[in-house]
Amino acid sequence: MMTATEIRAKFLEFFASKGHQVVASSPLVPREDPTLLFTNAGMVQFKKVFLGQDKPGYTRATTSQKCLRVGGKHNDLENVGRTARHHTFFEMLGNFSFGDYFKEDAITYAWEFLTEVIGLDKSRLYATVYLDDDEAHGLWKKIAGLTDDRIFRLGEKDNFWSMGDTGPCGPCSEIMFDRGEAVGCGPDCGIGKCDCDRYLEVWNLVFMQYDQIEPGKRVSLPRPSIDTGMGLERIAAVVQGVHSNFDIDLFQTIISSAATIAGVTYGDNDEHDTALRVIGDHSRSVAFLLADGVMPSNEGRGYVLRRLIRRALRFGKLIGLSDPFLYKTAGVVVDVMGEAFPELVASREFMERVVREEEERFGVTLDKGLAILAEELDRMTAAGETVITGDFAFKLYDTYGFPLDIVNDVAGKRGITADEAGYKASMAEQKARAKKAWKGSGETDPAVLFLELLESGMKSRFVGYDQLTASSRVNALISAEGQAVERLVAGETGYMVCAVTPFYGESGGQAGDVGTVTTLTGDVAVLGTIKAGTELTAHHIEVKTGEILLDQEAELAVDAAVRAASARNHTCTHLLHKALKNVLGGHVNQAGSLVTPDRLRFDFSHVSAMTAEELSRVEDEVNAAILLDAPVVTEVLGLEAARAKGATALFGEKYGDEVRVVDVQGVSMELCGGTHIKATGQAGSFYILSESGVAAGTRRIEAATGVNALNHVRAMRGELDETLKAVKAKPGELAGRVKKLLDEIKALGKDKEQLAAKLASGQGRDLMAGLEEVNGVPLLCARVDAPSVKALREAMDDLRSKLPSGVIAIAAEQEGGKVSLIVAVSKDLHGRFTAPVLIKDAAVAVGGSGGGRPDMAQAGGTNPAGIDEAFAKVKAAVAGE
Repeated sequence: MMTATEIRAKFLEFFASKGHQVVASSPLVPREDPTLLFTNAGMVQFKKVFLGQDKPGYTRATTSQKCLRVGGKHNDLENVGRTARHHTFFEMLGNFSFGDYFKEDAITYAWEFLTEVIGLDKSRLYATVYLDDDEAHGLWKKIAGLTDDRIFRLGEKDNFWSMGDTGPCGPCSEIMFDRGEAVGCGPDCGIGKCDCDRYLEVWNLVFMQYDQIEPGKRVSLPRPSIDTGMGLERIAAVVQGVHSNFDIDLFQTIISSAATIAGVTYGDNDEHDTALRVIGDHSRSVAFLLADGVMPSNEGRGYVLRRLIRRALRFGKLIGLSDPFLYKTAGVVVDVMGEAFPELVASREFMERVVREEEERFGVTLDKGLAILAEELDRMTAAGETVITGDFAFKLYDTYGFPLDIVNDVAGKRGITADEAGYKASMAEQKARAKKAWKGSGETDPAVLFLELLESGMKSRFVGYDQLTASSRVNALISAEGQAVERLVAGETGYMVCAVTPFYGESGGQAGDVGTVTTLTGDVAVLGTIKAGTELTAHHIEVKTGEILLDQEAELAVDAAVRAASARNHTCTHLLHKALKNVLGGHVNQAGSLVTPDRLRFDFSHVSAMTAEELSRVEDEVNAAILLDAPVVTEVLGLEAARAKGATALFGEKYGDEVRVVDVQGVSMELCGGTHIKATGQAGSFYILSESGVAAGTRRIEAATGVNALNHVRAMRGELDETLKAVKAKPGELAGRVKKLLDEIKALGKDKEQLAAKLASGQGRDLMAGLEEVNGVPLLCARVDAPSVKALREAMDDLRSKLPSGVIAIAAEQEGGKVSLIVAVSKDLHGRFTAPVLIKDAAVAVGGSGGGRPDMAQAGGTNPAGIDEAFAKVKAAVAGE
């Protein structure tokens, strides 16, 4: 039997032999397309190539792309485990032509691979083509020898592909495999007639030959291209002769592992089998998401990951799994797929730790939430209700972290559905916050502003690694409004592109250079520099005097001091990255960075806050590397040669065939396009300013180097001197002196509270003089001098001891214009009213809200002027008004 791993290898080897560049799978987080939540197709990483905005250096490519479909148009989550071919995570095998070969070669390669390389029976293969694609129809007859009755013409829904409302598009040709009459749906079964499992689509060939200008208007592309996709899991099922994708070797190892942990057998029970398939699928998604830097959270991609983990746990419950198990099955994914995807191996320890912590955290509330849901379903069944309210579904999420799909999974078995519209309405505020917080991959896309320049093929050559000045011609000027212009005059801002530039464009987390540009007609300040495209640098400029003209010669000069400060900080991020791995473990990976002249910021994967000792060790390691004065050597190598040499690639970054290696000799080696110092000693020193959490499983260190570190230490020393003077202490005595002062403050605070409590309770006898009877109920409403809520509660206890039956409402004005209000109702009156009911309207009068037990409720507010109105509302409620 040919394994899925062998099929993947044969596919890539076959297309490499046909002149295709084997390109590594891009991450599940699409850095090149901020419009997508996850990579969901093989062509995603080539989108800019198809649009003509990027030229990768090859015209043919092949990949095995990892994909995730869990939302939007491609949402397979609800069907996972219940059908034979729905997955959240899957691999898409693809071959691509960027204006090179077209239909004939694409069909030839596909037919050769399917029939000769993996040996599918030719008599069981069929093809579909677009309705009017006579060319493709003829090619299938010519190349594969298919007769007319084995080529089917289908409409736009099935056989026409487009990137969007506008842009590249074209007809498709799908290759179908006949699985036999046994899986057919009857005498009317056939391609284009039904959706049963007999005729299975195994490969889709997209012929991108048109450009959709607007609805109803298409023009031919000057360089037609090819985009194909074949699901590895699906073709493996065909080759291995199994009906379900879940029965292929890639899945069975994971499913068997889960079954062993649960003590069940796959194939014995339909409900158990569904649960095992869900666990197998979600284990893969979870492992790959964490390996690609996604961490569990309540927003965006992190929420998808959290949902998958929790959904797997819910299905684990169905097969008797109560202890954490998903971290184990996710570990099996590494065993099965780690050779093809080394990022899994690199993140294994960290991934298992994160998953286990998520399991343990959610496991505490899963049973309770399921019990509450079961109780509600019982009530609804008895009452004949069939729709769970949106409010209830939201409360399960808000209180117990239950995603809506778990509610639907459980309720669906009893013929009950959830009000998704109501649930979404209740979630509106959270979704709005999440949308605001998540903006794609968080990157700006300057290509929008410079689209015309990129499409025209304009380039600028960067010479700033070796020099800080250059002479060049002004090739483009763009106004602040985004319009191409021929001049910018004094006081105007805009963008300038030159043929050659020493200015580093903002990229890789490093801020762009600043400096000056001088021409015969004017002087210009460069406010910043951005990377508008792979080979296009744009300067954000302000004309200070005169004017700057298109096509004139210019002298460009980078601010050397600012560049040096950035270089110090950038090199130190490399030293910091290495030190963190040494101190915390190999699971640490860079999750983001910001390098400016003033300081550096470094985000990294780690679950818990760093201890003071760990921070000191990291700081010591970086400074030790600085004191070594180790040479920082850069060289350009082929990507594979750089990896073989031991260079660390930042996960999620897209690298070309040639990469720049920054080797801090004897310390670290990374792929990096940024600017660096010549030796570590030039950094001077390294000082950690802060360590904090920025997201679940992601920590952030901010630090300073060189003069910035010195200035920070000086500022701290000045603050220390002021503090020593204020507390009248000498150096070395500060901690003891501050502790003594804090102890004295704490003791005084206790004395104050005790005195306040005595004063408040002592008011009881006098306050009882205000007792009145309303509607047959003893009622006392009174202001109390109580500086704290605790003192007010003690006053209430004193009053309740003096009034065994009745209603008491007391309020106190406290520091900062705040109000505390307490209402008590004796138990014999609970049949008429309770404390929470009485306090609800009263709290509004003092500008707040509150609640509590039937016998006593508490509220806070910010409107002392409303105390009398609050008492009036209590009195009116007791009177029954």
